[in-house]
Amino acid sequence: MAITARHTTNLALDYALSAAESGFPVIPLSPSKLPALRSPHRNEPGSGGTTGGTGVCRGECGLLGHGVYDATTDPDAVRALFAAAPWATGYGIACGRAPHHLIGVDLDVTPTTATATGSGSTDGHAGGSNGAQDPTPDSVAALQQLAFQHLFTLPETVVVLTPSGGRHIWLSGPARITVPNSAGRLAPGIDVRGAGGYLVGPGSVTARGAYRLAPGSAGLTPAPCPRALLRLLTPPERGRHAGPGGHRGGRPAQGHGLVQFVLAAHAGQRNTRLFWAACRAYEHGFGDSLAETLVDAAVRTGLTEREARATIASASRLTAGPA
Repeated sequence: MAITARHTTNLALDYALSAAESGFPVIPLSPSKLPALRSPHRNEPGSGGTTGGTGVCRGECGLLGHGVYDATTDPDAVRALFAAAPWATGYGIACGRAPHHLIGVDLDVTPTTATATGSGSTDGHAGGSNGAQDPTPDSVAALQQLAFQHLFTLPETVVVLTPSGGRHIWLSGPARITVPNSAGRLAPGIDVRGAGGYLVGPGSVTARGAYRLAPGSAGLTPAPCPRALLRLLTPPERGRHAGPGGHRGGRPAQGHGLVQFVLAAHAGQRNTRLFWAACRAYEHGFGDSLAETLVDAAVRTGLTEREARATIASASRLTAGPA
């Protein structure tokens, strides 16, 4: 048993060193997916286990045991972390840190066949739920609906399969934008790991099983997060004011995205995309002002002007409703 445990720890260290070599800051994890090293401040009065008496310590004291703040890409420091936690069976990858500024989108398993684990941003882990062996269609469908509604496509990127049947989608964010951790804010079953959080790395072994790269993920790096998705992941900037009609500068904020949606249409979907975009424009009150631009975009994809105008007129009638 001891030999098996040592073998698992050595494997976790090897995986962690490989991740660190690729620029991902890592920490050792216990089989529970929590940081393997306990806080050195856990017994200090009033600390709650994380403070040093005068505030939250993020490793400034020089001791190990500060969770995600211990994460490093330095191989010697990684070895020191694992040497201090010989019971570690996995590793966590800190999100939001250079050079990848990792963002994790966690598609959880269906709550009807599993019991979800806690996933607050205080410990930052992105674990799956317990029991199910199939990814929930609800979280996948919810993400697809968000992509359709907000006009983005998920790029080819790293995907990690969790032992519960869920998956972690890895994306890269801009250096100057902070993505917070969230649980279920985007949609039920979709958690997000950003700054101050971490993802369980592939090759980790937990009490519920192993995390592994999805087929086709080997050799990939996190792809840039689509801008429309990034807007959903980040809080609105303070101080921004809308112009007339609820849009900055009086221009329809969604107009550009709708036009791009039409321009991206392929044969067999041109009319459908145009109709959908026109409906959204009329629903938001700027259909008439965007109509000519949508016509031009549709013509560029191969529709005739007559077909485009007829489709937009149909969208206008549908969204107008009863007089």
